[in-house]
This record gives sequence, structure tokens and C-alpha cells, in this order.
Amino acid sequence: MTVSGNASVPDDPTIGCDREPIHVPGSIQPHGHLLAFAGDGLALIHASAGAGTVLPGGIAAAFGQPIAHIFADLPHEHLCEGMRGLPETGPLQLGRFRAASGAAFQAIGHRSLDGHAVLELESEFKDDGPAPRSTLEALYPGVREAFARLGRATSLEALAATAASAVRRITGFDRVLVYRFEENWDGTVLAEDGNGRLPSYLGLRFPASDIPAQARRLYEINSQRLIADVDYTPVPILSARPGPPLDLTYAGLRSVSPVHLQYMRNMGTPASMSVSILRGDGQLWGLVSCHHAEPRRVSFAARNACDMLAQMLAVRVASREEMAFAEARARLKSLEGRLLARMAAAPASLADGLLAVPSDLLELTGAAGAAVLTEGGCALAGRTPPEAEVRRIAGWLAKRGEDEVFETCSLASLLPEASPFADTASGLLAVSISKLHPSYLLWFRPEVVRTVAWGGDPRKPAEPAPDRLHPRRSFAAWVETVRLRSAAWSTAEIESARDLRTAVVGVVLRAAEERAELSGRLERVNKELAAFSYSVSHDLRAPFRHIVGFAELLREHEGVSLSERGRRYVATIAAAAETAGRLVDALLNFSQMGRTALVPIEFDPAVVVAEVRRALEPEQAGRRIEWRVGPMPMVQADPTMLKQVFQNLLSNAVKYTRDRSPAVIEVSGEMSGGEVVIRVRDNGVGFDMAYAHKLFGVFQRLHRAEEFEGVGIGLANAQRIVERHGGRIWAKAEPGKGATFHFTLPRQEAPTEEAN
Repeated sequence: MTVSGNASVPDDPTIGCDREPIHVPGSIQPHGHLLAFAGDGLALIHASAGAGTVLPGGIAAAFGQPIAHIFADLPHEHLCEGMRGLPETGPLQLGRFRAASGAAFQAIGHRSLDGHAVLELESEFKDDGPAPRSTLEALYPGVREAFARLGRATSLEALAATAASAVRRITGFDRVLVYRFEENWDGTVLAEDGNGRLPSYLGLRFPASDIPAQARRLYEINSQRLIADVDYTPVPILSARPGPPLDLTYAGLRSVSPVHLQYMRNMGTPASMSVSILRGDGQLWGLVSCHHAEPRRVSFAARNACDMLAQMLAVRVASREEMAFAEARARLKSLEGRLLARMAAAPASLADGLLAVPSDLLELTGAAGAAVLTEGGCALAGRTPPEAEVRRIAGWLAKRGEDEVFETCSLASLLPEASPFADTASGLLAVSISKLHPSYLLWFRPEVVRTVAWGGDPRKPAEPAPDRLHPRRSFAAWVETVRLRSAAWSTAEIESARDLRTAVVGVVLRAAEERAELSGRLERVNKELAAFSYSVSHDLRAPFRHIVGFAELLREHEGVSLSERGRRYVATIAAAAETAGRLVDALLNFSQMGRTALVPIEFDPAVVVAEVRRALEPEQAGRRIEWRVGPMPMVQADPTMLKQVFQNLLSNAVKYTRDRSPAVIEVSGEMSGGEVVIRVRDNGVGFDMAYAHKLFGVFQRLHRAEEFEGVGIGLANAQRIVERHGGRIWAKAEPGKGATFHFTLPRQEAPTEEAN
């Protein structure tokens, strides 16, 4: 026979109360006995040390014996049958048990989580209350009245107060509290019913550390816990053979942590009882917490009655919450519908649709400010941080890469840089509407400065002492001013933001699909147009050459017989045909730009510039041109095509500076942000930036043909070549003060591009 080890090791100061295995304490409270049976025959395996008084022949003789044999001489056949039919979870009252000595007990059975059939025998006691509370029949009228009062309560506070009053009438405790857990597991006392013997805790808040995580898990599994006398001496559990300690999760007699007993002594409550208030999904919502100024027993029937009341309270609370949620969702759905209708009416701009009536977007989540951040810009409404800070918040969200819906009522606790604008953004609700670009809908709430009354200073946690862990000693009210927090976002508001995100993403995806379909059609049309222009320009080259040739022959052989007017006509025909031929050649070259494969290599663009300058020497004859060619980074590009870009830009610079002496043409390049930027600057005639949008169009000219020759396709060719390399091209100019053309080329290696 061995003692079932106390797994909690209460005297070890290295074990924090949040890690203490309180479900296997290895002992029970002394107001009863515990027997645990195993196997099909229900052989006795564990027994509390004092159980020899109820076991004929004593504990040692009973170990290993089946329950039917142990109680064969006692009239308890119903007890044996009840132990064989125990439910999988929770305790079951098995009636009255009378030992051979005549002592009477309430028999309560349950199946432990480690598979034992456990019998608890709670000794009967004289109820000193105003009415008997030992049977459900006696308790039923009070429970029925409490149910009726709960049904009539119109607020959460009234529900809690009704439950507290009813539980105190049933149990006779000096003080009964209804305690609600907050999101961070702090607890707030919503209601209290007492007789004045113990101090009031109504409205006080208690830190989460007062009820550690493993205790909360135990409250979710076993909804009742009674400590009849804080100064009890634990009774060890004996075992028939060595092995792990018995699981006492469902045991009403389970011994509790020495740390919690000291907590009760510090609170001045020699007896306590707790009943869990559980949500429909089994999660802990709160507790009905009872305290007495002296030791106190409560019958199993009374505990069950309080459990029924707690669950009735939970049902009424859930009903109110669900009704409030449904009403809020219905109201917010209408707002969502209006927002979506405006989005549909403004498909080109997400921000325009959502912010057409800013108050609707704000009211959807009860926010004071909102921001719509997309690739196209950042639009703000209401009270928000500056745009730069909004973009910083969005960047921080993108780096977190967490859920598509993010909410907090204390942004500064997660992002300390947000503290300076807590007056506009202490609370943040955000939904991501694009993974490709950091696009978000953001809602902001300002700081709400409030005071919280604590039941003791929460900044003084339990500290290990040399001999054991001690809980905090003071429960005097302590007031804290809470800053950098906003009002919490409700579930309805969060769900509305989530639904809006789903709708917005749907709109964005439909728009993207439409753009993709349109792009596909445009690509096909462009290919067809390119093929057509190539075919037409190729086929027209020969006729124009024939016209020019025959005009020259006519002028050469028949010119003497022609009048002056006739010779002028022939010259006009030849000149027009030559111009048309150049246009056709340029169009053919332009169409080939989209059909020719890129062959990128790394080279120095200064070499290409030098080749183009030599090719332009005939056009420079008799002119003063000052060339300023600076060093340029190596580029990765198709040298033949890049030569055409320089050919167009430098020939234009030579052409448009012909009335300058000296003409100054500068070529330079530099690395900037992972790309090479090349500039061609001249001091020529320049142009008006109001017409810059026409600059790179096919056959577009910003100067009269009589002033400067050309067909108006060179810059279009340059743009096409640069964009095929993944770069950009643009220009800046001022009339009479010259022009500067910039183009970029990505620095990284580009793969060989197939012909379009």
C-alpha cells in the first residue's frame, strides 16, 4: 500500500501557481471519504486514508477486492449498480450511504478522466440555514422563483444581481459575487449580495493571475468547487500499488492548492464555493463566487441547484448577447448595402465609392476616423493620424502578415510609435483587401481615459518566498488610470468589417477579371494591328519607290518638253512620294519593334553613344556643338535596340538646337533605386509641358514640319524599346530653354524575351 504522490509539490518554490497540476493533488478535504475502483469488476485501487471507517475489514483488506464483495454485508446493491452505470462526464448522486458504524453519508459517483469509477462519501451534516437545503425537492421552490426573476430581468446587471441573491438564499453564504472574465482574463465583479459580515467587492476588478489558466480550464470541466474550511488538514489518497496519482478533476472533495488556501486566508474568507458560468460552447464566461466568514458546508443538492441557476444565468446572458448582436448586424447590414451600392456606382475608384458618404463608413464600425489605402493613394475621413502615419501603420500590418482582419483597442501596446497620435488612433480595426499591394481599409478610435478600481494593486504579483509561493496579501481597493486604450470593438462591428472586406475583394476581383479579359482582347488586337501594319507598310514600300523612280525618269527624259508648272508638279510628286516612303519605313520599323526578340547583354552605354555621335557627324557639319558625355553605369540591354533609343534622342537634340551657338548636348547616367537612369539634355527650343502627353504618340509632333523635319515616330519607337526592357521614359522641358529626356533600365539581368 502506497501514498498517491502529491503531484502539485506545493512546497517547491520553483513551481509557479500557473503551472501547478491542481487536478492531481494526491489528497482530499476531510469532510468525506473517497474510493476509486478499476476494471470490469470494479476492484478497489485507491482510498483516502480515513476510509477505513466505512470499509468492512479496513483499507488493506479491501484493496484489490471488487465493490460487490466489499459491501456484500451492507444493503447497498443500488450503490454497486450505480457505480457500474456512471456517465462519462460529471458527478451522479447515488443516494444515501450508511456505514456499519451507523454514520450517514451522501454517495456521489463519477468516472475520472483516467478511467476510474470514483465514489465520494460526503458526511451528512446539520444544516443551520433558515430552511432545509439537503434535497432538490426542498430547494425547488426557491429555484423556480429564481428562474422566474431571471426571466424578468432587463439588463446584465439585473440578471447578475438576481443570480447572486438566489444563490445566497440557497447556500446561506455571507457574500455571493457574480464575476465576469474580461478578454484578457481579468475579472470584474458585476453583482454582489451580502449580509455585511464581509467587505464589498462590487465593481472591483481582479487580475488574471488570481485565477491562473489551469484553474480556469478546471472550471470549464467541473463547474463546482467547495472549500468548506480553509484550515483543513489534507487527507492523503492511498494506492494499492505504485502508479500515477488519481485524477480528481470531477471530485467534489478534491484538495486544493496551498497557494489558493493562503489566498483565501489573505482575503479573510474561511470558506468558499465557486460555480462556473459557461457559454453554450463550453467556454468560461464567469463565476458565481461565494464566501463565508467561518467554515461552512453546502450539500451536493444545494450545489447542484446553484449550478442550475448559473447555467440559467448563462442562457439568459447568451440570449441577450445574441439578440444585441443580431440587432446590431441588421442595422450594420443596411449600411454595408449602401456602401456596396456606391462602390458599384464608382467602379473606377474604391475610395470614391466607400467615402462618397464618409459617415456611413465610420458608422459601420463605430469609428471616429477611417482610411482607404490602395495602390492609387490614401484617402482619409474623420479623425485620423496624418497620412504618413497611416501608411506606416499599413506597412506594419503588412509585415505582421497575420489575419485578414486585425483589431486592437490598444495600438500603442503593439506599435509604440503610435503613442503620439493616441488621441486619434488608440484603437485600430483593419481589413486587408489585397495581398499583391499593401491595400487596407482602416478604422480608428480615439483614446478613452478611464479609471479602473482593482481589488488590490495588480502590479504586485505573487512572489516566491524561501519556503513556498505566496499569493498577494492585500485586497484593498486600488484605483488605476488607464490610458492609450480605446473603447473595444464589438463582435458585430468586427464581423461587419469582415463582410465588407469580402464584398470589396469580390468587387476588386471582378474588376481584375474584367481588366484581364480586356487586356487579352487588346493584346490580340494589338498583335493583329502589328501584323497588319507590317504587311501594309511592307507592301507600300515598292509602289512609293516606283513613284519616286518614275518621277525622276520623267524629269530627266521629258523635263525639257515640260512647262515650268509641269516640272514643279513632277518635283512635288517626287517629294511627296519620298515623304510617304519615309513614313512607311518608320511604320515598318515601329511594327518590327514588337516582333523582334530581345538579346540583352551587359555593356557600357557610353560606347553606343560614341557610335551614334559618329553617325550624326554629317548633320553636325558647320555647327558648334559642345558634347558633354559623362560616365554611365553598365547596363543589361539589347545593344542594337538601345542604339535606336540613343539615335532618336541624340538626333532630336542635334535637330532642335540648330539655332543655338554653341549647342550644348549632355548625356549622363547613374544608379538609383536598383535601376540605371540615363539623361539626355539639350539647350534647344524645348516644348510646352502642357503637350507632354502627346510626346511619345505615333505621328505626334509638337513643332511645325516647316521648322523641323521628321515623321513623328522616333520617340514612340524609343518608348516601346525602353518599356520592352522593363523601364520608363519621360521628359521635362521649357519653351526656349531646352529639354531633358530620362529613361531607366532595370539593373538586374533580364531574361531573353520572345517576340510578341
